[in-house]
Amino acid sequence: MEIIGKAVRIYETGGPKVLKYEDVSLDRPKKGQVRLKHHAIGLNFIDINMRNGAYNLKAFSPDAQAPYILGMEASGEIESIGEDVVDFKVGDRVTHCMNLGAYSEVMNISADRLILLPSDISYEIAAASTLQGLTAHYLVNELWKVKKSHNVLIHSAAGGVGLLLCQWAKYIGANVIGVVSTEEKSDYAKKFGCDHTIISSKENFVERVKALTVGRGVDVIYDAVGKDTFLDGVACLAPRGRLVSYGVSSGPIESFNINLLRPLSASVACGGLLTFTKDPTERSKNASELYELIAKGILKVEINQRYHLNEVDKAHTELSGRMTSGSSIILP
Repeated sequence: MEIIGKAVRIYETGGPKVLKYEDVSLDRPKKGQVRLKHHAIGLNFIDINMRNGAYNLKAFSPDAQAPYILGMEASGEIESIGEDVVDFKVGDRVTHCMNLGAYSEVMNISADRLILLPSDISYEIAAASTLQGLTAHYLVNELWKVKKSHNVLIHSAAGGVGLLLCQWAKYIGANVIGVVSTEEKSDYAKKFGCDHTIISSKENFVERVKALTVGRGVDVIYDAVGKDTFLDGVACLAPRGRLVSYGVSSGPIESFNINLLRPLSASVACGGLLTFTKDPTERSKNASELYELIAKGILKVEINQRYHLNEVDKAHTELSGRMTSGSSIILP
């Protein structure tokens, strides 16, 4: 028996107009799979990079075939289960991320990719925070262990991941510098833990960082922008500092001279959430830590944009155009 539902697919890469809102059919869940009815879907920059061809979809889902259903994060309720599924049951509230196909009303997904939702985390909060929150988790705990008194610089500080990083670093006790594009976003980021902000459209980035750190530079930079900010970031590192690149919203980073790092014994690390969500035990542990901080109010998640599934082209346009703040979700 086939289930008919709506989904957003692409037949080719390109601008927002390649996004097609269509009827799709869905077979029964296979062995080890569940059928998930989505209640909320996450909107993330990785979706844009997949749509425009900056990321290879096959690298994230080797078995996927065109036309592709986009989307890498959603939450919902299990409607049915296939054979050999023992850890989940019909009616369970779950979420998932880094699984291609989330821009859909219903989805078949391997049960070992699911995260069971605590009762105090809503579908909307889960869709707005799981991918971004697990990203923030590995950034502050794995690729650089943020400690009290560290100088931390966060690009796109008023975005979904940026706001979580600001709050998490501040909770640890770091001095947090956020980079934003407007005065309004500066005020917004300061509400979420930024001690200082740099408005990139008005201020000299390198000079401002040096002034704020009395010439020392920052211990760690979290950079999801890429091409436009990378070299300036290298110039702002403190001795033994690290630049963590986890996105390329402005384009791929060009080759650079590694000798620029030697005088400071500094380093560059590249991050990708996929490697931190492959192991179910690690993923579940990290998600539990994330949701606990959200439930306690230490990490606040503000959903400032809601779109319907048939408005995904508008959602992509506004996200890539820096017209959003906080988190955004898509409602099926």
